[in-house]
Amino acid sequence: MSRIKTAFLDLGYMDTLSCRDTLVHRIDPRAKLLTTLIFIITVISFNKYEISALVPFFLYPAVMISLGELPFYYLFRKILIVAPFAVMIGIFNPLIDREILMRLGPFSFSGGWISFCSIMIKFTLTAGSVLVLIACTGFNSVCMALDKMGAPRIFAVQLLFLYRYIFVLINEASRMANARSLRSFDGKGKGIKVFSYLLGHLLLRTIDRAQRIHLAMLCRGFDGEIKIRRRLNIGTKEVLYTLAWSAFFILMRIYNVSQLAGKSLTELFL
Repeated sequence: MSRIKTAFLDLGYMDTLSCRDTLVHRIDPRAKLLTTLIFIITVISFNKYEISALVPFFLYPAVMISLGELPFYYLFRKILIVAPFAVMIGIFNPLIDREILMRLGPFSFSGGWISFCSIMIKFTLTAGSVLVLIACTGFNSVCMALDKMGAPRIFAVQLLFLYRYIFVLINEASRMANARSLRSFDGKGKGIKVFSYLLGHLLLRTIDRAQRIHLAMLCRGFDGEIKIRRRLNIGTKEVLYTLAWSAFFILMRIYNVSQLAGKSLTELFL
């Protein structure tokens, strides 16, 4: 039960972070969403053997975390939770691609290991940028920005409901886990069969509660449009923010800054 409650509070902490009043938080959600999309597209456009060229892109999430006063270790733990999925995607690359592409002193690295490292770096950058976006914007504002930018409204609303449904699911699971603990003695009631029954009842209870929540929203005038309290405004600050970061991403995509810096340092000292 304690783990379920901890997960509930931990998930809600992202909404708490999005309510801060910093320079990054005050930027229009549409500008931040568009910049994040450009960042992700630029990162994934690199070929599978690129590593050094991806390093400068860590500047974007680092600056956002710093200006937004976001907890780095909290976001890093979130990335580690989903990291096994990225590991499973590239873990077999070293077995398939065994051609030696890089030598570093006595060590040799095959194309499989290089592509695996590239996958992990791309995953860290993209997942990190999405977490930073949600932490400094809020999931409601992100869904609203999708709607305002031309995404199908049904997609944006369903995405918002999916996020809210997680809270309903965790709340109901916590109550059921508490009830099971109060009725379990001497290790009874903790078998797989009992948990299978609990999962079925959990689904039914969350669907029933979600329907009640939906009826309550309709009674309060919900018409399918996502609304937030703050007024949206695309001004000079948002335009400069999007253009500056986009220019930086494109520049890093065209030129391998890490390689150029390495050559400059080598010529300087040698």
